Amino acid sequence: MDIGKAALVVIDMQNGFVNHHSRHAVPAVSDLVERWTAAGRPVIFTRYFNYPDSPYERFHHWHRLQKPPETDIVTELAEAAARAHAVVDKTGYTLFTPEGAELIRRAGWTDLVFCGIATESCVLKSAADAFEHDYAPWLVTDACASEAGPDVHDAGLLVARRLIGTGQLINAAHVVGQLTAYAGAAVLE
Repeated sequence: MDIGKAALVVIDMQNGFVNHHSRHAVPAVSDLVERWTAAGRPVIFTRYFNYPDSPYERFHHWHRLQKPPETDIVTELAEAAARAHAVVDKTGYTLFTPEGAELIRRAGWTDLVFCGIATESCVLKSAADAFEHDYAPWLVTDACASEAGPDVHDAGLLVARRLIGTGQLINAAHVVGQLTAYAGAAVLE
């Protein structure tokens, strides 16, 4: 992982996606964002917005996340989102909206480190799209979750291993180690 050319991407940490299955990801993501920001590295947040007659309504009969407070970033991360390099709003699974793709291209990032909710959908799709756009995707396994439960989270990780490579799935301790080495190298320069 090239921390000097990496951005942390916090996927959909919104009230409407946090429940008893996914709540444990909130402190994990908060800690990761705090450490990443302290190292002076950029953070991107995404926010998902559903809309009337969306594919989610038509095909899944799912009507949630159309307005606040469900669409709001969780309280624990709201301040960090307000200070983030960018917040990318989306109506589908992926970070790679035209705005998101252009943001990444312009910034010159080569590595994208993904955390958030939901592992099997928006996190997975964003990481797979990063792979297909020739960026190095990193998925932080213990800083993401599924509101559908641990079995669905695990299924998302299984598919991620197939789509982006086993070595691209890491834990938060690995990221912190990379940040520490990056900070140490910066001090030596």
